[in-house]
Amino acid sequence: MSALLAEDLLNQMIPPLKSTDTTAKAARWLEEFHVGQLPVVTGTHYQGLITENDLADYENPDTQLAELPLRYADTYVQHDQHFFRIMELAIQNRIQLVPVLDEQQEYAGVVTVSDALAAFGPVPGPAGQGSILVLTMEERDYSLSQISRYVEENNAKILSAHVVADEHDPFRIRLTLRLNTDNLARITATLERFGYLVSAQFSGTAAVSEDEQDRFDALLRYLSV
Repeated sequence: MSALLAEDLLNQMIPPLKSTDTTAKAARWLEEFHVGQLPVVTGTHYQGLITENDLADYENPDTQLAELPLRYADTYVQHDQHFFRIMELAIQNRIQLVPVLDEQQEYAGVVTVSDALAAFGPVPGPAGQGSILVLTMEERDYSLSQISRYVEENNAKILSAHVVADEHDPFRIRLTLRLNTDNLARITATLERFGYLVSAQFSGTAAVSEDEQDRFDALLRYLSV
């Protein structure tokens, strides 16, 4: 199973804009690359994202991007962060791509939502069905066959699974599961009973807040592309 880390998903076809570039160039590149945002850098330092809406406020095509109040300066992932975090940021901020920083905190590139989802794999079944479950556990406790048995005992199946080291603890791992059911209550109860930590979940029928439901719906829309 691939780890699906940000550094493995970088899109080499989308270049960053420089802070000395003009709004005219930014508009041209947004159209050329068919994206709603592009990263802006000063040297190798990530400054933020420029969007189509940002450019609409500036009529002078020679205005440099350094003069614009860029947003999303704090919206990025580290090179060794997981697919799940990329999707979290994309959904929360309603953006099509997420900047990536390297070990020196310098700009490394971007991961697009479409590239991340292509790596995760296609979603079988009707759009809007299914769920995402993220488990955290000690590496020595990891057994996909055992976890699959617990899931199947609750009349569900694992459609895909990806594992990555926990960025905060080298002895723990994070397992992202895609399931063919949108009812996670019994599954999570079973897994927790056997000592697995459910660190995140997106389920269409769980009792969640309106904001959480919006995030889940957005994720399933992405997964249905």
